[in-house]
Amino acid sequence: MSALSFECLSKDATGFARRGRLTLPHGVIETPVFMPVGTQATVKSLTPADLTDDIEASIILGNTYHLMLRPGADVVEQLGGLHKFMAWDRPILTDSGGFQVWSLGALRKIEEHGVRFRSHIDGSEWFLGPKESMDIQRKLGSDIVMAFDECTPYPATYEQARSSMEMSMRWAIECREHLPVNDTQALFGIVQGGMYADLRRESLHAISNIDVEGIAIGGLSVGEPKEEMLATLDALAPHLPEDKPRYVMGVGTPADLIEGIDRGIDMFDCVMPTRNARNGTLFTDHGKLNIKNSKYQLDQSPVMEDCSCYTCRHFSRAYLRHLYMAHEILSSRLNTLHNLHYYCALMKRARQAIEDQQWPQFCDNFLAIYRQK
Repeated sequence: MSALSFECLSKDATGFARRGRLTLPHGVIETPVFMPVGTQATVKSLTPADLTDDIEASIILGNTYHLMLRPGADVVEQLGGLHKFMAWDRPILTDSGGFQVWSLGALRKIEEHGVRFRSHIDGSEWFLGPKESMDIQRKLGSDIVMAFDECTPYPATYEQARSSMEMSMRWAIECREHLPVNDTQALFGIVQGGMYADLRRESLHAISNIDVEGIAIGGLSVGEPKEEMLATLDALAPHLPEDKPRYVMGVGTPADLIEGIDRGIDMFDCVMPTRNARNGTLFTDHGKLNIKNSKYQLDQSPVMEDCSCYTCRHFSRAYLRHLYMAHEILSSRLNTLHNLHYYCALMKRARQAIEDQQWPQFCDNFLAIYRQK
């Protein structure tokens, strides 16, 4: 029996956008959904109560690479698994560690059955491949397990992209072998192939034949122009399976999320709302607001009118600017509360628009006023 069930509840009559429901061992997720990133068993500066009560997050991420280095997968397992360890009782998705290892550059060496690398913490030598990634994620006890893959660099030649994609497909088969279908953890395969439409479709076909419970699209938001990212999603949209959840990894801005939903994507994650919060950048329907700007010194308005987050209900832009300029810890907390609330509320608005058969209007109106810069 599979650990995952997915139901499509409503579809845009004119395109690919859809509204769904994903059921996992630790709860139900309404899609489209944004997943806050909790890389090291914590969403930085927030408690689980913040995430459930104010932000209304239904699923968060953890990361295999970081958790295997510290505190170690065996430690987490002995302490009852990741849910108990971090006091989070809703679903968790764990990344495979492939992207983090890829980003180590000179500190890693790719081999046929995995990657040999040195820890960015202490220089110790490690090996991570499909088997190791599955074993670690099994010990962590996440609801959704990501297949171990190689993130194709950008730019890449056609030959480089094909070689990288084919290795990822071989690794995906190994992942399924080491983590058979079960009732506690669902496996998502990852589509690769660089910016080449035919390689992407070939990868999608290969992943679809491995009996994975979900389809992820990796290798995007790695430096390519926005137009190429959207063209890749356009090439895949007509071919994505109807009966499985679809996840674009590491993407992105609020506009990216709306563009992704318009192309049939159900799930998103990105460090942008949390990282930008710590750097004093807040998201609104009109784009980013840099709270460091001196024009906010006497501004008594909230970050965004009509935002119901704790930060906007209680504090002014002037106060948030003061906290940031004074290097107060509360700055990161309040900014993160707003940004993640905004992202999750945007997904709620998108779900409602699809249900009401108002998606094209909602999508066009949002993209018309949102400023990327």
